[in-house]
Amino acid sequence: MKRHAILTFFCGKMGAGKSTRSKKLADEKNAVLLSEDDWLSSLYPGQINSIENYLKYSSLIKPLLKLHVQNILRTGTDVVMDFPANTVNQRKWFRDLCTELDCDHQLIYLNRSDEQCLAQIAKRRIEQPERAQFDTESVFNQITRYFEAPAKEEQLKIIEN
Repeated sequence: MKRHAILTFFCGKMGAGKSTRSKKLADEKNAVLLSEDDWLSSLYPGQINSIENYLKYSSLIKPLLKLHVQNILRTGTDVVMDFPANTVNQRKWFRDLCTELDCDHQLIYLNRSDEQCLAQIAKRRIEQPERAQFDTESVFNQITRYFEAPAKEEQLKIIEN
């Protein structure tokens, strides 16, 4: 009998450490790691240069990814998704994916202050100069306007970290 797989996904402002934490967790759990940045840059190279483009292309890959993730989970393999779950609607997509499959999940909420996130973004600009165009305080402020902390009413298994 296959073991019951777990889908792990993350909530946290830009710069909170979602990608770093997802990589570490996938290694620890020997889980499949799926990164939205990797998928989008591979499928749409050079085409994501605005928030509008990000939203457009991100929504285009969701149907394919949903089936792909569900197929992996059906094998009993844990999946760690480095995809944002920063709004109620984004988290609903993850919850629906799990509900359809009747699989376990965990939402890891990286609750960081704006100051902590901006310090990490400044550090990342130096370490990864290719990200400097988007790793700015201005972009952080634009994106953070849409951030919604997870709530108990969403019926998610939230682990605040």
